[in-house]
Amino acid sequence: MKIQGIEYEDLAERYGTPSYVYDGNVLAGTITELCEVLHPALEVFFSLKSNPNISVFRVLHQGGARAEVSSLVELRTALEAGAAPGDIIFLGPGKSEEELVACLEAGIYAVVVESFDELDRLEKLAEARNVRQRVLLRVNPAVAISGSRLTMGGKPRQFGIDEEQVLGAGDLPSRYQYADVAGIHVYMGTRILDPEVLGKNTRYVFELADRVVRHTGIRLDAVDIGGGMGVAYFEGESDLDLTEVAKELNPLIEEFAVGHPGTRLILESGRFLAARAGVYVLRVRYTKQSMGESFAVADGGTHHHMAAVGIGSFVKRNFPSVLLGKDSADRNAPDAAGRWTVTGPLCTPNDTLLKQVGLPALEAGDLLGVERSGAYGPSASPGLFLSHGYPAEVLVMDGVAHLVRSRDEPDDLLRKQHLFDQTRTDDLQGS
Repeated sequence: MKIQGIEYEDLAERYGTPSYVYDGNVLAGTITELCEVLHPALEVFFSLKSNPNISVFRVLHQGGARAEVSSLVELRTALEAGAAPGDIIFLGPGKSEEELVACLEAGIYAVVVESFDELDRLEKLAEARNVRQRVLLRVNPAVAISGSRLTMGGKPRQFGIDEEQVLGAGDLPSRYQYADVAGIHVYMGTRILDPEVLGKNTRYVFELADRVVRHTGIRLDAVDIGGGMGVAYFEGESDLDLTEVAKELNPLIEEFAVGHPGTRLILESGRFLAARAGVYVLRVRYTKQSMGESFAVADGGTHHHMAAVGIGSFVKRNFPSVLLGKDSADRNAPDAAGRWTVTGPLCTPNDTLLKQVGLPALEAGDLLGVERSGAYGPSASPGLFLSHGYPAEVLVMDGVAHLVRSRDEPDDLLRKQHLFDQTRTDDLQGS
């Protein structure tokens, strides 16, 4: 099989396995299509948590994506990839003082605060530096709208401030002079595949924004409607029809924008922008039979791709997978498929990447690809389990392959460890 005319086998020989391969043209095409179909008042912010690779974000940023970050390194990544500070928001429930200070010093568009305690801390830090920082309140909605694979509202959460608490907070501008509360952020759910659910979520957020303004007296510089747009991974699922998404969202955006001409409207998107562009490439090391079941033991596994084993799901379902070798066209014929369980090199029975998946008769040396793996791959996986480290990442753009992350080598993993010296007496000592 090929990517932009390049054989995956050639990429594997050049960069090794396991590795992640990203199709830059798919990344660019996805952000372009999304921006073209949505109302122009709605800005798309890429959630770097889904894939923090600097080159992946660079491609998306060149296509029009702004940046939503949740750590100091993600903030630096966005800036170094070319994002303007005014196109960056920072969110997350446990921001460190170092991260908050970095936001103040960079002059980012907004810090999304997730508790009044955090708001108080940001007020003090901003006052000490005599700067005024725009803040969006993340609101934990009182209701949950069904239709997402992971619902974020209507339950006790570490994320955001309960809707009731926000509405009962009183006059916020009089209490905060340096933390400039000027908008809200609401994230209702994730992996949404129904355009009507996206519409219901957006309508609720807009109505909530107006209620927050009436109750607290804040300005409404920005409303972040969250996102949660999903991609189809499993049997019975279908990708979102962007035309239908536009039919649901654009009238709501138009109405709200007309009534709030100075308000910036933000849509977050991570998985939708990145997932379909990535393939996790691994090589079969051994095959075996165990009690009538066929196993392929590969050099990659759950330490690189926990998302593929059903994080957040009670049922194990397989990501789409395929044989990638140069002879794969003949061997991938439907009548050649058997049932294979693909496992990795970890010393745990949980290291099962694919369970009873339909694949041709496999042999040692075969190259496999787990598709739709561009989001929540290495960054959401225990890469240091058994000290294997993280895989290489390769971006193919306009027919040219680029190494965009070197794989971890043993020296890389050992370099940060320090063998203690029992002869030293100058370290801190207990009594």
